[in-house]
Amino acid sequence: MITRFLHMAKARGGSVVFPEGQDSRILAAARKLVDDQLARPIVLGKPEEITAAAEQAGTGLDGITCIEPAISDQLDQYCAAYAQKRSMRDSIALRMVRKPLLFGSMMVSLGDVDTLVAGVATATAIVIQSGALAIGYAPGIQTASSFFLMLVPAPDGGPSRPYIFADCAVNISPSSEELADIALASAASAAKLLEDTPRVAMLSFSTRGSAVHADVDKVVAAIRIARERNQNISLDGEFQADAAIVPAVAAKKVKGTSDVAGRANVLIFPDLNAGNIAYKLTQYLAGAKAIGPFLQGFAKPISDLSRGASVDDIVATTAICLAQTN
Repeated sequence: MITRFLHMAKARGGSVVFPEGQDSRILAAARKLVDDQLARPIVLGKPEEITAAAEQAGTGLDGITCIEPAISDQLDQYCAAYAQKRSMRDSIALRMVRKPLLFGSMMVSLGDVDTLVAGVATATAIVIQSGALAIGYAPGIQTASSFFLMLVPAPDGGPSRPYIFADCAVNISPSSEELADIALASAASAAKLLEDTPRVAMLSFSTRGSAVHADVDKVVAAIRIARERNQNISLDGEFQADAAIVPAVAAKKVKGTSDVAGRANVLIFPDLNAGNIAYKLTQYLAGAKAIGPFLQGFAKPISDLSRGASVDDIVATTAICLAQTN
């Protein structure tokens, strides 16, 4: 499936900004993006830092656009736009936007690049904050969240089945409103990445009222909120995990009709405990490939990388981000 996203990126010819130009992995990934004609990379940082990172990566800078935000010709434009967006003085905006992460986020916000990929040297919370301040959230969404693209081996040895798992990395104990945001953002992510109609299951330890607890009530409320906000997506629950993905179990446990039960390909977990545990068990016990996490909920696609991301991880993340652009 990664190959499909790489082909999509190559056909699209989009652009990506990397704010962490001091990291050799970023330069190696940028080199691969250029050489394989996957995307146009822009690397931010001081020239001496970028040069040192390129030397460490054993690569040249030809074909890679390098920008030092503090002296860029675009700095005044981005500062003015950010000051207006955040209703602040230009002098304050200048101190913020000259930093690579916010500068790169403004590049995305104003449409000068298609996506931003960061996180090898920056905390997830800072990447999210920068995206929220400069890019903002998608219409109707007020919560940043994350998803994993899980490629689960088929029991019969056939092609792996793709699932969206959310939220497995950001929101620890989301409220009903935040769960609804996560569900709607995940449906939008799935619509762009999966080759099938998104079918969103809101998971719980209860299936359609089989248990009574405040934690179940939270999920039930999230379902109601999500449906009120978007009636055009297939979203149902509350389901136990087996009722969500196994048709035979759904037939026994789920009363009434459902176009999601037993067929879900987007799984929304009630909290971070459940989501993080589930994706790791699926990865290591079922032999699934876990790709991500990717950020979602923003007006334009950006993504966070793990601190230990490899060059191939950075390239794949860029391709998947570009697959989510309009």
